[in-house]
Amino acid sequence: MGLFGFGKKKRAKEAEEIAQETAEEAKAAVEDNADEQEFDNTTEASYDYPTEAVSEYEGRGEKYGPWDIEDDHVPDYDSYLSFGSYYLPFMQGIQLRVKVNRNTHNVSGSTVTFKKSSIEMEAFAAPKTMGLWDDVRADLLEANPDAKEVEGVFGMEVMLPVKVSSGKTVMTRIVGVDGPRWMMRAIFSGTAATDPDSLEAHALNKFFSLVVVDRGEEPLAPRDLLPMHPPLTPAERRAAANGDGDAENTPSIDRPDEPTDSDHEVEVKTTLSRGPMFSELR
Repeated sequence: MGLFGFGKKKRAKEAEEIAQETAEEAKAAVEDNADEQEFDNTTEASYDYPTEAVSEYEGRGEKYGPWDIEDDHVPDYDSYLSFGSYYLPFMQGIQLRVKVNRNTHNVSGSTVTFKKSSIEMEAFAAPKTMGLWDDVRADLLEANPDAKEVEGVFGMEVMLPVKVSSGKTVMTRIVGVDGPRWMMRAIFSGTAATDPDSLEAHALNKFFSLVVVDRGEEPLAPRDLLPMHPPLTPAERRAAANGDGDAENTPSIDRPDEPTDSDHEVEVKTTLSRGPMFSELR
C-alpha cells in the first residue's frame, strides 16, 4: 500500500511541475513580440482534423493526431520539418519560431503563428501505463483560480487567463494529448484561443492534429522534455543520411546526450525576466 501511495505522490509532483511550467509558458507566449519567418510554400496535408468539442478525445492514432510514428495510419512525415522528438507539417501561411535555451543552445520547443494566433508546442515523456494530461490539467486548475476547464476539440482543455507586462489580461487555451509514453502540450493564444469557430482556430487545430511524435527508445523520466535538435528540412535529412553536402553546415540529427528538462527550466526563468524567448529561423 505504501508503494502505491508513493507512486501516486510522485506522479502528482511530476504533473504539478509541468502545470507550473505551462502557466509560465502561457504568459511568455502571449508577451513575445519577436518577428517570425515564414515556412516555404507547400501544399497542406489532406488528413481530417477534429472539429467538435468533446469531453473525451477519441480517435488519436486512428483518425486524428497528434500521431505517433508507430501508428498504423500515421501521415507520411518524410515531407515534414524534423525536430527529432516531433515532426511538423508544412502548411501555407504559417510562420515558425524555435525556442532555444540561452545557455546550452538546446532546442526545447517551437511556436507556429497563423495570422494573429499562435500555438506553442512541447513534447514530454510519460509513464508507460497512464497519461499525464489529466493530472497536469487538474494542477493547472488548482494553481490558477481564474482558469476554467472546458470541452474542446482535443477533449478537456483549460482556458487560462494570463496578465502580461502591460497589465492587460489575455486568454490562452491549454491543450494536452496523451500518446504512447508521451504527452504533447500546446498553448494556443490569440483568436485561436478565444473563438473556436475562427479560421485561425481551425487552421491551428488542424496543424496540431498533423504533428507526428517520435518518443525514441531512450529511458526518460516522466515529464522530461523529449530531446530535440535544430529543425531539419526533408532535403537536409536526405543529405545527412546520404553523407552529401557540406557536413560542417548541416545541423546534427543526433539527440542530445541528456534529457533537456533542466535546460527548459532555466529557459523559462530567463525568458520571463530578460525578454524574447525565441530565436528566429529562416
